[in-house]
Amino acid sequence: MSTTDSTAARPVPEPSQPPLKRAIGPRLLILFVIGDILGTGIYATTGNVAGKVGGALWLPFVIGFVVAILTAASYVELVGKYPKAAGAALYTQKAFKVPFLTFIIAFMVMASGLSSASAAARAFSGDYLDELTAGVLPATLVAILFILALAALNLRGVSESVKTNVVLTLVELTGLLVILAIGAYAVLSGDGEPSRLTEFESSGTGFALMTGILGATALGFFAFVGFEDSVNMAEETQDPARTFPRAIFIGVAVTGTIYVLVALVSSLLVDTRTLSGSSGPLLEVVKAGGLEFPPKLFALIALFAVTNSALINIMMASRLCYGMANERILPKAMGRVLPRRRTPVVGIVFVSLLAIGLVSTGEIEGLGDTTAFLLLCVFAVVNVAVLVLRRDPVEHKHFRTPTILPILGAITALILASPLADRSADVYIRAGVLLVIGIGLWVVNKLVLKARGEE
Repeated sequence: MSTTDSTAARPVPEPSQPPLKRAIGPRLLILFVIGDILGTGIYATTGNVAGKVGGALWLPFVIGFVVAILTAASYVELVGKYPKAAGAALYTQKAFKVPFLTFIIAFMVMASGLSSASAAARAFSGDYLDELTAGVLPATLVAILFILALAALNLRGVSESVKTNVVLTLVELTGLLVILAIGAYAVLSGDGEPSRLTEFESSGTGFALMTGILGATALGFFAFVGFEDSVNMAEETQDPARTFPRAIFIGVAVTGTIYVLVALVSSLLVDTRTLSGSSGPLLEVVKAGGLEFPPKLFALIALFAVTNSALINIMMASRLCYGMANERILPKAMGRVLPRRRTPVVGIVFVSLLAIGLVSTGEIEGLGDTTAFLLLCVFAVVNVAVLVLRRDPVEHKHFRTPTILPILGAITALILASPLADRSADVYIRAGVLLVIGIGLWVVNKLVLKARGEE
């Protein structure tokens, strides 16, 4: 067990609350991490990245992969030292011992998960579904029903949710392998336009080109988020100090490789304008490829992939509520567990309602960029926290990342979160509104604790 500083907020779980069930083994965790990262990002935002950078859309995914590996190394060290469900909030509290900062980080992580789930809901009701229904279903209603169905699955239990995740992961991997097969066939047949792979959308050079690439990378980074969610499953994982390093590194490496290859194939076969105008860009690749594959079948696979992303984000946000409640950052009621199913029932209901609210705040690109922006801010803090917490040794063995990696991780995260990354104003506005809501909740919680004499 980890050593807890006496000044840090201590967990105060209800005596009657059962512990979470340790149902996740090493192989299941690897598939979980891969499934957590794969999904909405690559299936829905590839076209948006192309719209920002042009035919060289593979480059933002390469840069995003490097940034993801840097920060993943920090998460691996921290989850090994502190195998608890609160994730970044726990690390922030232990490192800085500033309750307000802890809450803001925790709320930003939760908000990023919910904006990601909302982006997935929007993607689910977009071009992929239209391929099957001819656009006869109202998009917003479909997105809301989608969130409610995932909430019901989460309530059934972590084992059911994770097993569903495994099935959906295999399905979405199949879809991406189809894209890669189409690309391989195109290369062998001499099809496609290789010259697009080095074309940049920006007509400028120097600073203008750099900001364009950074903006595309920041949006493309949305495809890599997810590995940080897995640490919130620490209390439901068998031997987390040994299991997480292998699972996270394998997960990021596998998905990063697939993303770069898919981006190359997409640019090779489909022009930038067509990609950027579609909420189902990989469907355009299937239609343009010389290898025959039923578009409707691929659309169905894409819907499964988007469902997987949303399922995991709703699951992780609810576990984050549970962890924060046990750390007294949120009211204790948020940590209430459904006795028979042993799932955080209040947390699941709470985050699902927020996700439904977010569905109406923007489209896929805006919600995805909001997710990336919020998490880049969190990643900068987590990378600094790793270095600060080197002064807090624990008795058990755990992974230790080379010092240079969290330093580079913090720098790259701050650059991609800064105005240097060309993003629209609505992303900052949406993130700002969410933070204002978070600050309001923090104040209310402080007043409640003070009134009860627990402050």
